[in-house]
Amino acid sequence: MATADPFSVEVIYALPDRAIVKAYRLLPTATVGDALALAAADLDFAAVDVAAAAAGIFGKPVPMGRLVQPGDRIELYRALAVDPKKARRERAQRARSQKPARQGACAPRRPR
Repeated sequence: MATADPFSVEVIYALPDRAIVKAYRLLPTATVGDALALAAADLDFAAVDVAAAAAGIFGKPVPMGRLVQPGDRIELYRALAVDPKKARRERAQRARSQKPARQGACAPRRPR
């Protein structure tokens, strides 16, 4: 029985100032979890909690048991620093507080 040839996939972790990009050779039976296990053992990913990070392929979240395909780019996602809804509320609050107060109400309506 012939063994399938290994292929290359990339594992990427983006930081605000740089990105860690590494290629690994895997067999066709390998999963996202297998690729991340290789990344976790890599010294370049030593500061990254690979086991706790969410992962995706080309911007779409995937489970750890998904089989990888040749050329896949497995992305490790960082936790959000601030909840996006909360950040938007705070920006709106700041914008409201910086607006000058209106001098008067709308002009009164003329009677018909």
